[in-house]
Amino acid sequence: MTPQLVLELPNDVRAIARAVDFVVSRCQAVDSDPRKVRLNLRVGLTEALSNAMLYGNGRDPAKRVRVEIGWDGECVILRVSDEGRGFDPTRVPDPTAATNLWKVGGRGLFLMRQLMDEVHFNDAGNSVTMVLRCRQCPANGPGVDA
Repeated sequence: MTPQLVLELPNDVRAIARAVDFVVSRCQAVDSDPRKVRLNLRVGLTEALSNAMLYGNGRDPAKRVRVEIGWDGECVILRVSDEGRGFDPTRVPDPTAATNLWKVGGRGLFLMRQLMDEVHFNDAGNSVTMVLRCRQCPANGPGVDA
C-alpha cells in the first residue's frame, strides 16, 4: 500500500479521538454507506490505536504510533504501527468462548476482526493492517472534490 495520508501520533490515548475523527472525516466519501465508515472504521481504528499505545508501546510517552491510510476504487486500507516488541495475535484467547467471557483481554482484537473486512498483522506483531471494502468509491479518493 502506498499511503495517501500518514499520521504520526504521540503515545497518548488523548490523541486517539481527534486522530480517528480526522481519518473518518477524510474517508466519509469513500463508501456509499457512510454508516459503515462512521461505525466500522471508527471502532476498528480506535481499537487498533488504543492497543498500539497501551500494549504495544506500553504507555511509554517517548514512543510514537504511525497511522497510514490508503484507498483505491474498492477499499480503504489502514495500517497502525507501534514501536513495541509485538505479539502473536494467534495466542490471544477468543473473548466469546465460555471460559473467557469474564476475562479481560482480546475484545479489541475481536471487534477489529468483526467490523473490518480484513485484519492482518506483520510477522513482528507490531503493525496491523485493516481493510474496509467499499460498496462504491469515487475514483479520486476520500476527501477530494471532483
